[in-house]
Amino acid sequence: MQVRPLELNPDAGAAPGAAFAAAAAAKHDNVPLGILYMVLATLMLGASNAIAKWQVAIYPVGEVMFFRSFFSLLFCAVAILPFTGLSVFTTRRPRDHLARGLSQAVSQTFTSIAISLMPLAGATAINFSAPLFAVLLSIVWLKERADAARWAALLAGFLGVLIVTNPGANSLTVGALFALGNAVMYGSVTVAVRGMTATESANTLLMWQMATLAALHPFLLLFGFHLPTTSGAIIFAMSGLANAVAQYCWTHALRLAPTTAVSPFYYFLLVWSLGIDFAVWGNVPTIGLLIGSAIVVGAGLFLLYHETKRR
Repeated sequence: MQVRPLELNPDAGAAPGAAFAAAAAAKHDNVPLGILYMVLATLMLGASNAIAKWQVAIYPVGEVMFFRSFFSLLFCAVAILPFTGLSVFTTRRPRDHLARGLSQAVSQTFTSIAISLMPLAGATAINFSAPLFAVLLSIVWLKERADAARWAALLAGFLGVLIVTNPGANSLTVGALFALGNAVMYGSVTVAVRGMTATESANTLLMWQMATLAALHPFLLLFGFHLPTTSGAIIFAMSGLANAVAQYCWTHALRLAPTTAVSPFYYFLLVWSLGIDFAVWGNVPTIGLLIGSAIVVGAGLFLLYHETKRR
């Protein structure tokens, strides 16, 4: 699972009707429940990533991605389709959904490769630089204005990434490069499909993403397949269930509360990753990882505050 882009409404307050609608939506916000859903989402994402790290030591990466996507779609379909039917796939933006799904397929594959080659917490910390790349690309690609605060946050965030990746005499590790590739990929698609939540429901976004991933990841089986044992199949199903629950909690957190209220709690994913890394693999976090992670998280939170204030 990747970092959620900032999706704020630049037209808020543009008209009395819009202001009334925003006030009505705010009246129904349930911030404490939204925060709870976000924390649960991070916990499930941490569990799903940990299972993937365990599985890629036994099975090919493509097979791990295929089964996780397949079971995630299966569980989401069981939970959603009985209430919505196939109308949940109705959309006027199929191209954006496909682009989002393609980017997710690539970035999730990069994440799985990264966590197979480096500690879980390190890959997670680098992944948190995705919003920084999104802002950088929006400046270069969309020609958005870059004030001093934005540049300061970007420079500080990328400094944190350098500390985490720890490039030295042997340069960056392969795992760190894949983690950086994931962050760049996700940041670029954030710019390309920004604002989809303004026209698409949470269930539509979720089902399109799960269906696209399940359609694309089977191609990775061409690179290797090992018939899973009974216990292996059960673990694959658990990974898919954890991923599906995480996606469900994620979308509902953003439906129940404003982005600015719940997004800071996404960084709990780093806490779970550090704990799982130590408990399962005995990886003690280095001073560089802790300092670099703190800088990246701080830069991300500052950008969230700054972008919210601007809008």
